[in-house]
Amino acid sequence: MEGGVTVADKAEFKECLRLSWTQPYILQLVLSAGIGGLLFGYDTGVISGALLYIRDDFAAVEKSTVLRETIVSMAVAGAIVGAAFGGWMNDKFGRRPSIIIADALFFAGAVIMAFSPTPNVIIVGRVFVGLGVGMASMTAPLYISEASPARIRGALVSTNGLLITGGQFLAYLINLAFTKVPGTWRWMLGIAGVPALVQFVLMLMLPESPRWLYRKGRKEEAAAILQKIYPANEVEQEIDAMRLSVEEEVLLEGSIGEQGLIGKLRKALGSKVVRRGLLAGVIVQVAQQFVGINTVMYYSPTIVQLAGYASNNTAMALSLITSGLNAIGSIVSMFFVDRAGRRRLMLISLVGIVVWLAVLGGTFLGAAHHAPPVSDVETRVLANQTQACPEFNPNVPWSCMNCLKAASTCGFCAHQGDELLPGACLVLNDASRHACRADRREFYTEGCPNNFGWLALIGLGAYIVSYSPGMGTVPWIVNSEIYPLRFRGICGGIAAVANWVSNLIVTQTFLSLTKALGTSATFFLFCCVSFLALIVVFLTVPETKGLQFEEVERMLERKDYKPWKRYHGGSSIEPAKNSEIGLTTP
Repeated sequence: MEGGVTVADKAEFKECLRLSWTQPYILQLVLSAGIGGLLFGYDTGVISGALLYIRDDFAAVEKSTVLRETIVSMAVAGAIVGAAFGGWMNDKFGRRPSIIIADALFFAGAVIMAFSPTPNVIIVGRVFVGLGVGMASMTAPLYISEASPARIRGALVSTNGLLITGGQFLAYLINLAFTKVPGTWRWMLGIAGVPALVQFVLMLMLPESPRWLYRKGRKEEAAAILQKIYPANEVEQEIDAMRLSVEEEVLLEGSIGEQGLIGKLRKALGSKVVRRGLLAGVIVQVAQQFVGINTVMYYSPTIVQLAGYASNNTAMALSLITSGLNAIGSIVSMFFVDRAGRRRLMLISLVGIVVWLAVLGGTFLGAAHHAPPVSDVETRVLANQTQACPEFNPNVPWSCMNCLKAASTCGFCAHQGDELLPGACLVLNDASRHACRADRREFYTEGCPNNFGWLALIGLGAYIVSYSPGMGTVPWIVNSEIYPLRFRGICGGIAAVANWVSNLIVTQTFLSLTKALGTSATFFLFCCVSFLALIVVFLTVPETKGLQFEEVERMLERKDYKPWKRYHGGSSIEPAKNSEIGLTTP
């Protein structure tokens, strides 16, 4: 329900299914707009597998950690610009044109990457894809939330998160499908243009957000759309509620008279309600990235190799499990986000994240301490066919970890009979790789053979299960609900930019951190950051479950506002009789 006239019903997934069945137009809007989430997820998942083969095709990529990070993170850099520009476009031209332009940019990027002759051209394609993803990442949830009844809004916006994780899972499946096809990574990256083209066509046939139309004075169009979304007996009530809401917003905007981007930003930051909402919105978006999720999503096969699995195919197959768990977690979120509440899900999620990042850090620490040694005899045998690592000195004890950290970039060829026995340290090139595999050995370039790989996979899976239902989907829901409509576009843009900047920092530094600090120390670092995020989210993010847009606004402007208190819906937004923190059942 829009407006502040009635109290929102308890949103549950059963209600979502019932309304989707009786009002199928709701589902059509949500799924069509949600393809943007699918594109977002596909790009996140596909680059993790494609990077393994790009690395094999281009020697410069294999030897440069920074170049690999740049190929991944340039999409994120493009997304920052796309999200910032998308916020302005949302307010100026509407949600629908923003999604259409995002599709065109994504399609162009996919084509550029598929035909890239050099790593630099791949980077250009990644920037185009990022521009599209950035615009879609903030526009799709906004479009869905404004076209959804309030009592099921959380579940429907969660479908965007489900499609993101579904896109990631699809990407891993496609990665596996093309591992034996000539051009591997070109097919993986190029096929992403298909869903972008599909959404482009679908959005041409769908309407604009009814709230945006009503605000622009196109009231008849807005009413026609509402008739397709709501049962006939609720349409008039919704139109009246929307009219009151929009008129109030227009009066408030007119009181200052600022219409430009800078003026609107100044006005937004001058409002206590917006400042409080923006603080919460930006914090959850930054926390979503700084808990390290995109180290897993962008580098999942690489992390599996760090855990001791050398084969590209094995790494991608095992990564498919983590992606599947992520998708399952998003489904769980759809069932519980409107029942348990946004705040509580995030806090529980963060507790699990802290625990499992600590387990991962400890696992990689144990693996590093038990890495097999480098044998002078094994190295000399294989060096006849290739070249030993220049830094290797047979008089100085070396392990596989020392070999992989060598400045001249070396790889570890495991023992033929038992991978945990001493192996050879060779210079990293095709000759070394072929010589090692010709002898039916595994050639390790990221991590070392060990007995801890299975525990790392369990920790990785548990981390995903903890992350996905809470921190994976809820930050986007919070940002679709916590701002007044008149500032939703610009505030959503700011929060999305914060998300992408944080994403850029994480993706551009993860591999370098693992080289500089070691894999275990890197995961312990993310564990500490996640614990800090738990504290900050507890202190700054309020519960918006079951509240109308207008009720959220009134809650934020209260003099006695405390984020950890629970406020009931209703025209007065009175605190619950027993004001509780987010972890207590209201």
